[in-house]
Amino acid sequence: MRQLLVAATGSSVAVALSAALMSGPSAGAVPPAGAAPLPDGAPAGPDLARLVTLKAIRRHLAAFQEIADYNGGNRAVGRPGFDVSVQYVVGRLRRAGYKPVVQRFTFPYWREKSAAALARTAPHQAAYKREHDFLTLTYSGSGDVTGRVTAVDVPASGVGTSGCEAADFKGFPKGGIALLQRGACTFQSKASKARAAGAAAVLIYNRPGEKGPIDGTLERPQAVPVLGITNRLGAEMAKEAKKGGLKVRVKTDVAQGRKPATNVVADTAQGRADNVVLLGAHLDSVRKGPGINDNATGVSTLLTIAEKIGALGAKGLRNRVRFAWWGAEEEGLRGSGHYVRGLSDADRGKIALNLNFDMLGSVNGTRGVYDGDHSRRTGTRPPAGSGAIEKIFRDYFASRHLPTTESEFNGRSDYGPFIEKGIPAGGIDTGAEALKTAEEAKTFGGKAGKAYDPCYHAKCDRLKNVDLKLLNTNADAIAFVTQRLAGLAAEGLGLLGRLQRLGAGVDAAGRD
Repeated sequence: MRQLLVAATGSSVAVALSAALMSGPSAGAVPPAGAAPLPDGAPAGPDLARLVTLKAIRRHLAAFQEIADYNGGNRAVGRPGFDVSVQYVVGRLRRAGYKPVVQRFTFPYWREKSAAALARTAPHQAAYKREHDFLTLTYSGSGDVTGRVTAVDVPASGVGTSGCEAADFKGFPKGGIALLQRGACTFQSKASKARAAGAAAVLIYNRPGEKGPIDGTLERPQAVPVLGITNRLGAEMAKEAKKGGLKVRVKTDVAQGRKPATNVVADTAQGRADNVVLLGAHLDSVRKGPGINDNATGVSTLLTIAEKIGALGAKGLRNRVRFAWWGAEEEGLRGSGHYVRGLSDADRGKIALNLNFDMLGSVNGTRGVYDGDHSRRTGTRPPAGSGAIEKIFRDYFASRHLPTTESEFNGRSDYGPFIEKGIPAGGIDTGAEALKTAEEAKTFGGKAGKAYDPCYHAKCDRLKNVDLKLLNTNADAIAFVTQRLAGLAAEGLGLLGRLQRLGAGVDAAGRD
């Protein structure tokens, strides 16, 4: 195995993590294939993966379902179901001996006052259907714009980095309508750059193979209309726009303001405060449903781990573990963003890494491990050290002969604010609205050509919308990795709470 991590800036968590990758787990845990014996001084003790049971996780899932059922069918931020969900998590944590911090903040409020409209006006007329052809992106601005469509950096293959760089808009006609394709950077980045270039409205179309129009969220309110459209319509418009003369009308009518939300954060009593392993999951659902797979599965798994991790004792908790349940993720990563922005440089430096868990039991899902070594060469390049996190998860699943695939870092969940600040991140997920490939169906079972989660952001995201077997293996992996990272030895290493910068060639080394 190549040297994964090298010394830098005096921090040496990386050295310990590298040793952990080479060593076996605590007594009773499932060791990675080919693992070496436990290092000198490493404690044997309880196996957290065995303490964290599916039965306990299911009890929490049932509680969140009941909360939604008695509060209008959802647990969306700003609604009673979310407030009761916060009370439930806080109550369970206090019962387990924690002193949780309830962090309150406000976030931009947005709603459509009337239905949006999208229509072609030239060279011939055509009206498009809301929900079938297009949707308004959350935090779109209001406007009624008719203008010429300009396709921005859209390659013939329909993939690429459309609108992610200011140079993409060179020569863009002011007052025009920008047509961009989803991918490589956030909707916010695309829309902001289009607006800066003089666009009066923005259309972002879906990637090939992804069903329906984009149902997405911008990070902050925009001054111009922003719609998400289908891949079919976007590709058709791109072709027509390059010929010249394509004009469309875009109309949106929205209200904007601010609303309150809440994060819940709790630390283990034991472990070095300058070396924090932070586990996070978002607590809110969308308004359309109770959000059991998305994301009561992540919330319930972390809550169960928090309730059981004390059994590891001081020797098993050398490093502090912090649990975070984020608010307003569905509104644009608001809770995690607020938390990270509020950290001082010193406190941010104490966070060794962030593990994120969002949707752990999709009924037609895969076992996706975040692409920490950037081997897919898609999405955002994660901070150095993320590849080592990916390796721990992949080695664990390999030891149980469970297949995995790589999930790209695409900024769609709460790890986003952490990697923006250079904090290494990792985690697992099982897929959302994208369609399962034939190869994935062969590997993981399920139906090719169907969404990983057919009830994604829908009313039917209830208890029956969870693959419990998949959730169970994922919970085992999370507990195992948490125990491994929490127990890394600090003696003689001067742990400061940061993963080391990786050496040259780490992308390839991440899976050696």
